[in-house]
Amino acid sequence: MRAPEFWDEKDYTAKLAAAALAPVGWIYGATVRWKAKNAKPYRAKAKVICVGNLTAGGSGKTPIAIAVARALIEWRRRVFVLTRGYGGKMRGPAVVDPAHDTFEQAGDEALLLAGAAPVIVSRDRAAGAKLADDKSADVIVMDDGHQNFALAKDLSIVVVDAQTGFGNGRILPAGPLRETVQEGLARADAVVLVGDGAPDLQGFSGPVLRAQLVPVDAPGIAGQRVLAFAGIGRPAKFFATLRALGANIAEERAYEDHHAYTAAEFARLRARAKALDASLVTTEKDFVRLTPAEREDVRFIPVRAAFEDIKALDALLDSALPGTP
Repeated sequence: MRAPEFWDEKDYTAKLAAAALAPVGWIYGATVRWKAKNAKPYRAKAKVICVGNLTAGGSGKTPIAIAVARALIEWRRRVFVLTRGYGGKMRGPAVVDPAHDTFEQAGDEALLLAGAAPVIVSRDRAAGAKLADDKSADVIVMDDGHQNFALAKDLSIVVVDAQTGFGNGRILPAGPLRETVQEGLARADAVVLVGDGAPDLQGFSGPVLRAQLVPVDAPGIAGQRVLAFAGIGRPAKFFATLRALGANIAEERAYEDHHAYTAAEFARLRARAKALDASLVTTEKDFVRLTPAEREDVRFIPVRAAFEDIKALDALLDSALPGTP
Protein backbone atom coordinates (compact mmCIF):
# COMPACT_ATOMS: atom_id res chain seq x y z
CA MET A 1 0.00 0.00 0.00
CA ARG A 2 1.03 3.62 -0.48
CA ALA A 3 1.14 5.65 2.72
CA PRO A 4 -1.84 8.04 2.85
CA GLU A 5 -0.81 11.69 2.99
CA PHE A 6 -2.77 12.32 6.19
CA TRP A 7 -0.43 9.98 8.11
CA ASP A 8 2.26 12.66 8.00
CA GLU A 9 0.32 15.90 7.66
CA LYS A 10 -1.03 18.00 10.51
CA ASP A 11 -3.74 20.14 8.93
CA TYR A 12 -7.38 19.99 9.98
CA THR A 13 -8.43 17.59 7.22
CA ALA A 14 -5.64 15.16 8.08
CA LYS A 15 -6.50 15.23 11.77
CA LEU A 16 -10.18 14.67 10.99
CA ALA A 17 -9.40 11.65 8.78
CA ALA A 18 -7.16 10.14 11.45
CA ALA A 19 -9.71 10.72 14.19
CA ALA A 20 -12.46 9.05 12.14
CA LEU A 21 -10.34 5.92 11.70
CA ALA A 22 -8.93 5.89 15.23
CA PRO A 23 -11.48 3.37 16.63
CA VAL A 24 -10.40 0.84 14.01
CA GLY A 25 -6.81 1.47 15.05
CA TRP A 26 -7.67 0.78 18.68
CA ILE A 27 -9.08 -2.59 17.70
CA TYR A 28 -6.02 -3.36 15.57
CA GLY A 29 -3.71 -2.48 18.45
CA ALA A 30 -5.75 -4.59 20.85
CA THR A 31 -5.36 -7.67 18.64
CA VAL A 32 -1.57 -7.25 18.60
CA ARG A 33 -1.59 -6.82 22.39
CA TRP A 34 -3.69 -9.97 22.82
CA LYS A 35 -1.42 -12.02 20.56
CA ALA A 36 1.67 -10.87 22.44
CA LYS A 37 0.12 -11.84 25.78
CA ASN A 38 -1.26 -15.23 24.74
CA ALA A 39 1.43 -16.48 22.35
CA LYS A 40 3.21 -19.79 22.86
CA PRO A 41 6.24 -19.25 20.61
CA TYR A 42 8.31 -22.04 19.14
CA ARG A 43 11.90 -22.10 20.35
CA ALA A 44 14.25 -22.85 17.45
CA LYS A 45 17.61 -24.57 17.90
CA ALA A 46 19.20 -21.71 15.98
CA LYS A 47 19.49 -18.24 17.44
CA VAL A 48 16.77 -15.94 16.11
CA ILE A 49 17.48 -12.27 15.35
CA CYS A 50 14.37 -10.36 14.36
CA VAL A 51 14.68 -7.19 12.29
CA GLY A 52 11.29 -5.52 12.38
CA ASN A 53 9.58 -2.17 12.67
CA LEU A 54 6.59 -0.49 14.23
CA THR A 55 5.21 1.12 11.08
CA ALA A 56 3.83 0.02 7.74
CA GLY A 57 6.60 0.10 5.13
CA GLY A 58 9.37 2.46 4.18
CA SER A 59 11.62 2.26 7.26
CA GLY A 60 14.65 0.57 5.63
CA LYS A 61 14.04 -2.73 7.39
CA THR A 62 15.09 -5.03 4.54
CA PRO A 63 18.50 -3.34 3.91
CA ILE A 64 19.18 -3.57 7.65
CA ALA A 65 18.27 -7.27 7.64
CA ILE A 66 20.65 -7.80 4.72
CA ALA A 67 23.43 -5.96 6.55
CA VAL A 68 22.88 -8.10 9.66
CA ALA A 69 22.92 -11.31 7.63
CA ARG A 70 26.13 -10.32 5.84
CA ALA A 71 27.82 -9.42 9.12
CA LEU A 72 26.95 -12.83 10.55
CA ILE A 73 28.18 -14.61 7.43
CA GLU A 74 31.50 -12.79 7.79
CA TRP A 75 31.62 -14.32 11.27
CA ARG A 76 31.29 -17.72 9.56
CA ARG A 77 27.85 -18.41 10.93
CA ARG A 78 25.41 -20.54 8.93
CA VAL A 79 22.67 -17.98 8.31
CA PHE A 80 19.18 -18.37 6.91
CA VAL A 81 16.84 -15.44 6.43
CA LEU A 82 13.21 -16.13 7.29
CA THR A 83 10.52 -14.03 5.64
CA ARG A 84 6.79 -14.19 5.05
CA GLY A 85 7.28 -13.60 1.33
CA TYR A 86 4.84 -10.71 1.16
CA GLY A 87 3.30 -10.32 -2.28
CA GLY A 88 4.23 -13.84 -3.40
CA LYS A 89 2.06 -16.93 -3.75
CA MET A 90 4.50 -19.24 -1.98
CA ARG A 91 3.21 -20.29 1.44
CA GLY A 92 6.16 -22.45 2.39
CA PRO A 93 8.08 -23.41 4.24
CA ALA A 94 10.40 -23.48 1.24
CA VAL A 95 13.91 -22.34 0.38
CA VAL A 96 13.92 -19.66 -2.30
CA ASP A 97 15.75 -20.44 -5.54
CA PRO A 98 16.63 -16.99 -6.92
CA ALA A 99 17.61 -18.51 -10.27
CA HIS A 100 14.12 -19.91 -10.87
CA ASP A 101 11.62 -18.45 -8.39
CA THR A 102 9.91 -15.28 -9.59
CA PHE A 103 8.62 -12.43 -7.47
CA GLU A 104 5.08 -13.70 -8.14
CA GLN A 105 6.09 -16.88 -6.34
CA ALA A 106 8.44 -15.70 -3.59
CA GLY A 107 7.81 -11.95 -3.28
CA ASP A 108 10.21 -9.13 -4.15
CA GLU A 109 11.80 -8.80 -0.71
CA ALA A 110 12.62 -12.52 -0.61
CA LEU A 111 14.51 -12.20 -3.89
CA LEU A 112 16.44 -9.18 -2.59
CA LEU A 113 17.33 -11.02 0.62
CA ALA A 114 18.49 -14.06 -1.37
CA GLY A 115 21.35 -11.96 -2.69
CA ALA A 116 22.83 -11.97 0.80
CA ALA A 117 21.95 -15.36 2.30
CA PRO A 118 19.73 -18.42 1.78
CA VAL A 119 16.10 -17.44 2.26
CA ILE A 120 13.18 -19.44 3.62
CA VAL A 121 9.68 -18.22 2.81
CA SER A 122 7.05 -19.32 5.27
CA ARG A 123 3.71 -17.82 6.23
CA ASP A 124 4.03 -19.97 9.37
CA ARG A 125 7.21 -18.60 10.95
CA ALA A 126 7.56 -21.56 13.34
CA ALA A 127 7.45 -24.00 10.42
CA GLY A 128 10.05 -21.90 8.62
CA ALA A 129 12.32 -21.98 11.67
CA LYS A 130 11.96 -25.76 11.87
CA LEU A 131 13.10 -26.02 8.24
CA ALA A 132 16.10 -23.78 9.04
CA ASP A 133 16.92 -26.09 11.97
CA ASP A 134 16.72 -29.09 9.65
CA LYS A 135 19.27 -27.37 7.42
CA SER A 136 21.63 -26.87 10.37
CA ALA A 137 21.22 -23.12 10.62
CA ASP A 138 23.24 -21.37 13.33
CA VAL A 139 21.30 -18.12 13.06
CA ILE A 140 17.90 -17.20 11.67
CA VAL A 141 17.53 -13.57 10.63
CA MET A 142 13.81 -12.91 10.73
CA ASP A 143 12.93 -10.19 8.25
CA ASP A 144 9.90 -8.45 9.70
CA GLY A 145 7.99 -10.18 12.46
CA HIS A 146 8.20 -7.85 15.46
CA GLN A 147 4.43 -8.26 15.68
CA ASN A 148 4.60 -12.00 14.95
CA PHE A 149 4.73 -14.08 18.11
CA ALA A 150 4.92 -17.62 16.70
CA LEU A 151 8.70 -17.74 17.06
CA ALA A 152 10.83 -16.96 20.14
CA LYS A 153 13.46 -14.30 19.49
CA ASP A 154 16.92 -13.97 20.97
CA LEU A 155 17.41 -10.42 19.72
CA SER A 156 14.74 -7.99 18.54
CA ILE A 157 15.90 -5.00 16.49
CA VAL A 158 13.37 -2.30 15.62
CA VAL A 159 14.16 -0.18 12.57
CA VAL A 160 12.83 3.40 12.52
CA ASP A 161 12.89 5.94 9.70
CA ALA A 162 14.60 8.80 11.54
CA GLN A 163 13.06 11.45 9.30
CA THR A 164 9.39 10.42 9.39
CA GLY A 165 9.47 8.67 12.76
CA PHE A 166 6.03 7.36 13.67
CA GLY A 167 3.95 9.72 11.54
CA ASN A 168 0.87 10.97 13.35
CA GLY A 169 1.36 8.47 16.16
CA ARG A 170 -1.82 6.54 15.41
CA ILE A 171 -2.35 2.84 14.67
CA LEU A 172 -3.42 1.44 11.29
CA PRO A 173 -5.45 2.54 9.42
CA ALA A 174 -5.59 5.88 11.25
CA GLY A 175 -1.78 6.12 11.07
CA PRO A 176 1.28 4.10 10.14
CA LEU A 177 1.78 2.28 13.45
CA ARG A 178 1.24 -1.47 13.84
CA GLU A 179 1.01 -1.03 17.61
CA THR A 180 1.74 1.75 20.08
CA VAL A 181 5.33 2.97 20.19
CA GLN A 182 5.58 2.28 23.91
CA GLU A 183 4.39 -1.33 23.60
CA GLY A 184 6.51 -2.05 20.55
CA LEU A 185 9.71 -0.64 22.03
CA ALA A 186 9.11 -2.48 25.32
CA ARG A 187 9.82 -5.73 23.43
CA ALA A 188 12.82 -4.32 21.53
CA ASP A 189 16.43 -5.00 22.48
CA ALA A 190 17.78 -2.26 20.21
CA VAL A 191 16.66 0.44 17.78
CA VAL A 192 18.29 1.33 14.47
CA LEU A 193 17.55 4.85 13.24
CA VAL A 194 17.84 5.04 9.46
CA GLY A 195 18.64 8.46 8.02
CA ASP A 196 18.80 11.84 9.72
CA GLY A 197 16.40 12.93 12.42
CA ALA A 198 15.59 12.43 16.07
CA PRO A 199 12.19 10.77 16.54
CA ASP A 200 10.76 10.47 20.04
CA LEU A 201 11.60 6.96 21.26
CA GLN A 202 9.48 7.53 24.37
CA GLY A 203 12.10 6.72 26.95
CA PHE A 204 13.62 3.67 25.26
CA SER A 205 16.78 2.88 27.23
CA GLY A 206 18.41 0.21 25.06
CA PRO A 207 21.12 0.64 22.42
CA VAL A 208 20.28 3.07 19.62
CA LEU A 209 22.32 2.63 16.44
CA ARG A 210 22.36 4.83 13.37
CA ALA A 211 22.61 3.84 9.73
CA GLN A 212 22.28 5.46 6.33
CA LEU A 213 20.95 3.92 3.13
CA VAL A 214 23.78 4.52 0.69
CA PRO A 215 23.37 4.12 -3.08
CA VAL A 216 26.00 1.92 -4.69
CA ASP A 217 27.03 1.19 -8.26
CA ALA A 218 25.68 4.44 -9.72
CA PRO A 219 28.39 5.63 -12.15
CA GLY A 220 27.21 7.90 -14.93
CA ILE A 221 23.86 8.71 -13.36
CA ALA A 222 24.87 12.35 -12.76
CA GLY A 223 23.48 14.48 -15.56
CA GLN A 224 21.54 11.59 -17.09
CA ARG A 225 17.96 12.41 -18.14
CA VAL A 226 15.67 9.81 -16.57
CA LEU A 227 12.09 8.78 -16.03
CA ALA A 228 12.16 7.51 -12.45
CA PHE A 229 9.56 5.03 -11.23
CA ALA A 230 9.22 3.31 -7.88
CA GLY A 231 6.73 1.07 -6.09
CA ILE A 232 8.12 1.10 -2.57
CA GLY A 233 6.95 2.32 0.83
CA ARG A 234 8.17 5.87 0.24
CA PRO A 235 8.92 6.53 -3.47
CA ALA A 236 9.86 10.14 -2.67
CA LYS A 237 12.96 8.89 -0.86
CA PHE A 238 14.16 7.17 -4.04
CA PHE A 239 13.52 10.26 -6.14
CA ALA A 240 15.43 12.37 -3.62
CA THR A 241 18.35 9.93 -3.81
CA LEU A 242 18.45 10.29 -7.60
CA ARG A 243 18.49 14.07 -7.34
CA ALA A 244 21.29 13.87 -4.78
CA LEU A 245 23.25 11.74 -7.26
CA GLY A 246 22.81 14.48 -9.87
CA ALA A 247 20.29 12.74 -12.11
CA ASN A 248 18.10 14.93 -14.32
CA ILE A 249 14.62 13.64 -13.52
CA ALA A 250 12.29 14.37 -16.42
CA GLU A 251 9.35 12.69 -14.73
CA GLU A 252 8.52 10.75 -11.57
CA ARG A 253 6.05 7.86 -11.34
CA ALA A 254 5.13 6.63 -7.86
CA TYR A 255 3.28 3.38 -7.22
CA GLU A 256 2.16 1.54 -4.11
CA ASP A 257 4.58 -0.74 -2.29
CA HIS A 258 5.14 -4.16 -3.94
CA HIS A 259 3.31 -2.95 -7.06
CA ALA A 260 3.08 -5.63 -9.77
CA TYR A 261 3.61 -3.99 -13.15
CA THR A 262 1.40 -5.29 -15.94
CA ALA A 263 2.79 -5.71 -19.44
CA ALA A 264 0.59 -2.87 -20.73
CA GLU A 265 1.55 -0.61 -17.86
CA PHE A 266 5.25 -1.15 -18.40
CA ALA A 267 4.85 -0.63 -22.15
CA ARG A 268 3.35 2.79 -21.38
CA LEU A 269 6.30 3.59 -19.11
CA ARG A 270 8.73 2.69 -21.86
CA ALA A 271 6.81 4.74 -24.43
CA ARG A 272 6.67 7.72 -22.10
CA ALA A 273 10.41 7.53 -21.47
CA LYS A 274 11.04 7.47 -25.22
CA ALA A 275 8.81 10.52 -25.71
CA LEU A 276 10.78 12.36 -23.02
CA ASP A 277 14.10 11.22 -24.48
CA ALA A 278 14.86 9.73 -21.06
CA SER A 279 16.16 6.48 -19.64
CA LEU A 280 14.12 4.35 -17.27
CA VAL A 281 15.56 4.06 -13.76
CA THR A 282 14.08 2.37 -10.70
CA THR A 283 14.86 0.69 -7.40
CA GLU A 284 16.37 -2.76 -7.03
CA LYS A 285 13.16 -3.90 -5.36
CA ASP A 286 11.15 -2.78 -8.40
CA PHE A 287 13.67 -4.27 -10.83
CA VAL A 288 13.13 -7.81 -9.52
CA ARG A 289 9.41 -7.41 -10.24
CA LEU A 290 10.05 -6.90 -13.96
CA THR A 291 10.28 -9.69 -16.51
CA PRO A 292 13.68 -10.39 -18.10
CA ALA A 293 12.51 -8.70 -21.31
CA GLU A 294 11.27 -5.62 -19.42
CA ARG A 295 14.59 -5.29 -17.61
CA GLU A 296 16.40 -4.51 -20.86
CA ASP A 297 17.58 -0.89 -20.90
CA VAL A 298 16.20 -0.33 -17.37
CA ARG A 299 18.69 0.74 -14.75
CA PHE A 300 18.27 0.19 -11.03
CA ILE A 301 20.08 1.89 -8.18
CA PRO A 302 20.84 -0.53 -5.34
CA VAL A 303 21.20 0.77 -1.79
CA ARG A 304 23.06 -0.70 1.16
CA ALA A 305 22.77 0.02 4.85
CA ALA A 306 25.93 1.64 6.21
CA PHE A 307 26.16 1.73 10.00
CA GLU A 308 27.77 4.81 11.48
CA ASP A 309 29.38 2.68 14.21
CA ILE A 310 29.99 -0.85 12.95
CA LYS A 311 31.51 -1.83 16.30
CA ALA A 312 28.19 -1.07 17.95
CA LEU A 313 26.50 -3.50 15.55
CA ASP A 314 29.12 -6.13 16.32
CA ALA A 315 28.55 -5.67 20.04
CA LEU A 316 24.80 -5.95 19.59
CA LEU A 317 25.03 -9.17 17.60
CA ASP A 318 27.57 -10.56 20.04
CA SER A 319 25.04 -10.06 22.84
CA ALA A 320 22.85 -12.69 21.17
CA LEU A 321 25.73 -14.83 19.92
CA PRO A 322 28.34 -14.73 22.69
CA GLY A 323 31.78 -15.88 21.71
CA THR A 324 31.48 -14.80 18.08
CA PRO A 325 34.42 -12.62 16.93
